[in-house]
Amino acid sequence: MDIKIENVSKDFGKSRVLEDISFNIKSGDTVCFLGPSGAGKTTLIRLILGAILATSGKIVIGDTVVPNINLLKKIGYTPQNDALYEDLSAEDNLKFFGGLYKVTNINEAMSRVLGIVDLEKDRRKLVRNYSGGMKKRLSLAIALLHDPDVLLLDEPTVGIDPILRRSIWDEFKKLKEQGKTLIVTTHVMDEARECDNAALIYEGKLIAYDTVETLTNSTKTGRIEELFFERKKA
Repeated sequence: MDIKIENVSKDFGKSRVLEDISFNIKSGDTVCFLGPSGAGKTTLIRLILGAILATSGKIVIGDTVVPNINLLKKIGYTPQNDALYEDLSAEDNLKFFGGLYKVTNINEAMSRVLGIVDLEKDRRKLVRNYSGGMKKRLSLAIALLHDPDVLLLDEPTVGIDPILRRSIWDEFKKLKEQGKTLIVTTHVMDEARECDNAALIYEGKLIAYDTVETLTNSTKTGRIEELFFERKKA
């Protein structure tokens, strides 16, 4: 599904968190939102989800203006802070969220997503006994459970070891091949190389949006973070 972000600004009280953000995401693309902590990446994700309203501007997913409750059936979302029921097992968490999304063949769906995040052997363990990385992986499994068209992933690989991070990005590539649209926030610049396009966000402003190849080729060192350094000096 195409996503259009048109002149979006967001204020919290007297503080402007995002200012006049505009760019388009093509259906089937994988896009990284890159920027330091506090840049506004999570706020933009929540705006696309429809969890909060823009102060000005609009966001359109497909032909539907956000927010729209019907869009939630087509979106998978992993928050930066895991929203899990810690007194339930991973399996029961998946069953609960599967019920909300009216997932058919829930047992098959659970096995599929638990395999992706390598939690099959821990499916009956209470979530309160999970490590931080395991909770992050379970959150990702929940986002994938209802086979959404759009995935909004807020730092999905934080706290995950390099080997599993690699396998998760390999899974993201498979989802892209299926035509899924992925948006991934990160402050790890190396993860940008896994994406088609990157949106560089700094102090609430979009400082660049282009293909990763174009952005890296525009720097002297071939490293995207150079664009942030240049902005900071300006």
